[in-house]
Amino acid sequence: MKIANGFATPRIAALALAACCLAGAPLASAQTGAYPSRPIKFIVPLIPGGGNDLLARVIAERMGPAVNQPVVVENKPGAGGNVGTEYVARQPADGYTILITSPTHVINPAFYLKLPYDPIRDFMPISLIATIPFVLTVNASVPARNVKELIALARSQPGKFTYGTAGVGTPHHLSIEMLRSATGIDVVHVPYKGAGALVPALVAGEITMTIGALSSLLPHIQSGRLRALGTAAIARTPALPDVPSIADAAGLPGFDMVSWFGVLAPAGTPPAIVGRLTMEINRIIQNPQVAKERLAPVGLEPVGTSAEAFADVLKTELVKYAKVAKEAGIKPE
Repeated sequence: MKIANGFATPRIAALALAACCLAGAPLASAQTGAYPSRPIKFIVPLIPGGGNDLLARVIAERMGPAVNQPVVVENKPGAGGNVGTEYVARQPADGYTILITSPTHVINPAFYLKLPYDPIRDFMPISLIATIPFVLTVNASVPARNVKELIALARSQPGKFTYGTAGVGTPHHLSIEMLRSATGIDVVHVPYKGAGALVPALVAGEITMTIGALSSLLPHIQSGRLRALGTAAIARTPALPDVPSIADAAGLPGFDMVSWFGVLAPAGTPPAIVGRLTMEINRIIQNPQVAKERLAPVGLEPVGTSAEAFADVLKTELVKYAKVAKEAGIKPE
């Protein structure tokens, strides 16, 4: 699958990083010395239940034995991810507190006039670890069977239908705003504190729809409690081979939203420690067994990049989402 905005395919990225990490391993080990000499903490800036949380726990349970130190996961939700993100930005740059992040990291500048951190300057990229398609999904009670029917239904009843997101300024939010801009539908935004709260609300019928990460929606789509109408990426996803893209189903060429997950450390983290973290994390993410047993069942596609490649992605995505927000008429508050 080709990833938007010039990302390499997961397979190519994995092969390149495997060679890069193997080549750099001795140097990283020598320069880090005793690192790590105490527990490492992964901060998830959202409540449990989303892709960030799943990936953090998959990495933590395998990384601990490899580095001979406990690796723990701590959820710090709040303010659209800003609480946990600021917390990491303010920690010592020693490799013991790291952030599992998502596009929200580069979306928030379009929604908040004054962020308590700079998404680029205050962080040291470690790796873009995975991507996941977003899927337009409705509660099974909604009569629409495809994207065009949903759009027609929403147009016929302005303001009646609701869409849930994992918070203001999340990829869920901008995805629906992209759909609203393209189709003129009038639907009401209901923000939640992460995908862990959004998905149960959609299953219970408290909201009409979402465009959300496949990882949290797939089990309920498979059970029949939710109905997937279209993928937000240009291509179909292997996890839902019969579900067309929104671009094709609704005649909206260029509609494309692929979410990613990455790892960041506080700015100033020594290069040797960054190299060690990149090596350990990518080794886990690129493990075929992990990919097959833990990631593929929820639609996650492993990547694993160098710190430099992830830095380029962050800068590109920052520009992309600022443009999307401007076109949707969103003004930072």
